[in-house]
Amino acid sequence: MQIQILKSKIHRAVITEANLNYVGSLTLDEDLMDAANLIENEKIQVVNVNNGERLETYIIKGARGSGIVCLNGPAARKGAEGDIVIVISYALMDFEEAKTFKPTIVFPKDGNKL
Repeated sequence: MQIQILKSKIHRAVITEANLNYVGSLTLDEDLMDAANLIENEKIQVVNVNNGERLETYIIKGARGSGIVCLNGPAARKGAEGDIVIVISYALMDFEEAKTFKPTIVFPKDGNKL
């Protein structure tokens, strides 16, 4: 049996931009991506702590060290600059493997730095 389980989480990053006129997705600092074991185009869930919005999208690689967390396209309507978000990805794996799997969780500091 296969189940979905938490693979990666960036807990409480701050939105730095919301760009309605861009192709949809979430632009994310490459340092945060690496630390959280996320890759470009990976499907993610974004949960906005400030307003309760939840959305599914994918990651676009942002400039390394920039601290960028930018909601793009229609996703820009789900949050505003300064909102706190949780970025989550899941993995499909065997039930027995899932029992011992340890997700990668990142807690960004000021400026979305590690």
